[in-house]
Amino acid sequence: MSSGTEHEQRFRHVYASNFPALLAYASRRVDQHADASDVVAETFLVAWRRSGDLPPDDEIRLWLYGVARRVLANHHRGGTRRERLGERLRQRITAVVSRDPASEVPQRLAVRAALARLDEPDRELIMLTTWEGLQPREAADVLGISAGAARTRLSRARARLRELIGDDPYVDGHVRDVLTTTAPKEER
Repeated sequence: MSSGTEHEQRFRHVYASNFPALLAYASRRVDQHADASDVVAETFLVAWRRSGDLPPDDEIRLWLYGVARRVLANHHRGGTRRERLGERLRQRITAVVSRDPASEVPQRLAVRAALARLDEPDRELIMLTTWEGLQPREAADVLGISAGAARTRLSRARARLRELIGDDPYVDGHVRDVLTTTAPKEER
């Protein structure tokens, strides 16, 4: 028999004689049965890769438990990271979904109508700075104009938009909180 065949035969024996014990070990330490299967598969993958380092048969199960323990630790750390990420995503989604989007329809329509009445360059400059969060100098680069020209045009465009939407909360046409995202401070 070649050494490759002996190597495979030994691994098959190690796998067959230790799989049930490792699956039980992992199953008692995870919440989902599928996770236990993944842990055992990863454990045997490590064993296969390190088959030259496998201890004698009477010590192999303890060695496999040690490998499975480290695989479980990685699994739990990954689960904790996934939970934290999931919580951050839930908070962001809740923040976005918590308000009734239907209540904003009239304001959005008023803003869009006012934006449509602006000249195309002014409309694009306002949308780049307000909706895309660009600083005026960054919007200037996008539009191919100087930073000074962008700041001047932006100031005039905002004034014109305020006229079109309305500034007085008690006058029809006023739209509160729709375009009130804080424009980023420009770094100089």
